[in-house]
Amino acid sequence: MSLDTKSPPAPHRWAVFAILLVGTFLPPLDFFIVNVALPSIREDLGASPSSQQLVISAYAAVYAVTLITGGRLGDLFGRGRVFLCGLIGFAVASALCGIAWSPWALIIGRILQGVTAAIMAPQALASIQVIFPETEKPLALSLYGAVFGLAATIGQALGGILISLDLLGLGWRAIFLINLPLAILVALFGLPLLKDTHLRHARRLDIGGTVLSMATLGALIIPLIEGREAGWPLWSWLSLGAVPPLAWYFWRYESRLANTGRAPLLYPPALKAPGLGRALLIALLFYTIAAFFLLFSVFLQGALHLNALSAGLIFLPFGAGFLLGPLAAPLGRRVVGVYVNAIGMALEAVGFLCLVWLVTTSPLGMPLAFVPLAGLLFTIGFGQGLALPTLMRMVTSRVAPAFSGMIAGIATSTLQVSAALSVAIIGGIFYSLLGLRADPATITHAFAVSMLCIALCLAVGSGLSITLVRRPSISPSANGRVSGT
Repeated sequence: MSLDTKSPPAPHRWAVFAILLVGTFLPPLDFFIVNVALPSIREDLGASPSSQQLVISAYAAVYAVTLITGGRLGDLFGRGRVFLCGLIGFAVASALCGIAWSPWALIIGRILQGVTAAIMAPQALASIQVIFPETEKPLALSLYGAVFGLAATIGQALGGILISLDLLGLGWRAIFLINLPLAILVALFGLPLLKDTHLRHARRLDIGGTVLSMATLGALIIPLIEGREAGWPLWSWLSLGAVPPLAWYFWRYESRLANTGRAPLLYPPALKAPGLGRALLIALLFYTIAAFFLLFSVFLQGALHLNALSAGLIFLPFGAGFLLGPLAAPLGRRVVGVYVNAIGMALEAVGFLCLVWLVTTSPLGMPLAFVPLAGLLFTIGFGQGLALPTLMRMVTSRVAPAFSGMIAGIATSTLQVSAALSVAIIGGIFYSLLGLRADPATITHAFAVSMLCIALCLAVGSGLSITLVRRPSISPSANGRVSGT
């Protein structure tokens, strides 16, 4: 096996990284930005409730199941080239969404957005392992986390602004069409700058592995996203039941390819790196916070009777913390060493415990005290942002640079699976406690129990992180010395 790992000069690699970060920014932005546009889409296109749900869920599901393939494409065919292909495809998909003449045209556009977003997204994280020396990786990962947090923070606000401005009479269509000038500018600047780092000899994508990975993840993700809304029909349970045999067959298939010297989508020996399984488990626990965004909105509007705009603005302190947390990660590493991730997740857990105390001790149906609430949301967001860069390094540093695209896709896909599991399981607990009642007392109780579940997951993740950082990461070549991979 041979890998082009020559690091470009510092100004060049930071310019390349800045371009690749667009692939980190756009996918979460285009997930969150659509939420506020659904009422306008329903009115303009006559979309049914199920069609509106598909506008969101089709993107999320396809994005999640394609991430591993997107990362591996970067390993095999060059991260710069794959990023640009994904960016152009994302622009075309956005144009289709922007000119959609029916709900199904919009849904097809969103599916294409999900595929192309998954091709773009892993390339920045993968490139950190390849183009940056060890001394610069913490800063690069911090910027990666900050961009991810910025996209999640401004998505809903930007959607509301664009719709209210009604640019050129486009209404909700502007939230998709705004991607076009950005993609064109990035492509023009990126073409002369992007230099590919990829495996020189492995040039064929594992088609069988790609199909099996998508089938396995699809069998898990789709019922988790759609099951609760549909009342957990029989097909959802059959799909979940198919996950273990599909995963087993997928692993056997990939192992067989690796043993014959071919290039599997997932390289099993690399995935057996010490501590990698535990790092991915921490990532799975880390994004259980996804249920919080849904359930806090229900609590604010159902128990406190806030309107949608006021409920959305309350999230701003969380967004500020999520933006600043990654930028503080390098300083945190100098102060507390390798325990940054554990401290970040512990901060989140404490923040949720204090939030439970605040909502359960405040008068029912009355607004929560602003200063304590803002402080707690900032703390949770800061902890989330502080932990994210270190978590990504904990995962990616345990696999050789030759497989950085593969592990970047796996890491990002794990976060998406975590989000889907969180909404399905913790959201299911919330709605089970809620039952048919929607009075402030019942909503508050259900919300408090759900937040305790999230706090427990984060606390467990923090503890696992402490045990993991005591185990050294692999050397850059430890699991990548296999011909043909």
